[in-house]
Amino acid sequence: MGNRRYEEIEKAAKVLGLHDTATMNEIKENYRKLMIRWHPDICRENQKKCEEMVREIAHAYRIIIDYCNNYEYSFRREDLKRARSYREYEEWWHERFGDDPIWGEGNRRKNAEG
Repeated sequence: MGNRRYEEIEKAAKVLGLHDTATMNEIKENYRKLMIRWHPDICRENQKKCEEMVREIAHAYRIIIDYCNNYEYSFRREDLKRARSYREYEEWWHERFGDDPIWGEGNRRKNAEG
């Protein structure tokens, strides 16, 4: 992705108030909230500013949705193996540290005794 395109997406994400990562639901929710906030029929500020903000928000949303719709997902085995689910991380943690709330101290004692 070119530097200009990256900057455009980064600016659009900032307009929509998105963090470094966001779900599609978060993107849509932020968009809706901003559109309600700045809609010219609701906005109590300068009418011209409200209309400008609505255009800016709609433009940013189109950029983000275009990026999301054209994002290339990988279904290669090696990429899927690297993409771990929350459950996998939870299992990994318990295998190494057990259920003990203090960093798996009980698990380490058990391994030292065994």
